[in-house]
Amino acid sequence: MNQHTHDHDDREPSASECADFLEQIVYFLDNELDTADCAAVRVHLDTCNPCLEKYDLQRTVKSLVARSCSEAAPADLRARVMMRVQQVQVEIREG
Repeated sequence: MNQHTHDHDDREPSASECADFLEQIVYFLDNELDTADCAAVRVHLDTCNPCLEKYDLQRTVKSLVARSCSEAAPADLRARVMMRVQQVQVEIREG
């Protein structure tokens, strides 16, 4: 049996390592990381269930937001929102 061990095989990732990878997840989801960073994120997600769960949640939220943004709001809702925005702008100017 080989006595050589890898860091990610014999210990849990530290909180700071997880924090670093969690910062990169948004860029990973948007395909904005270079190949080496993508590979490092994948390895971390394969070995860290808490980070994988957070990644899955971020991916789900991103998917829902993307789907929601592709739908147009009904005209009456749009008009009510725009009227409220104008009211708030007046309140800010007068305040």
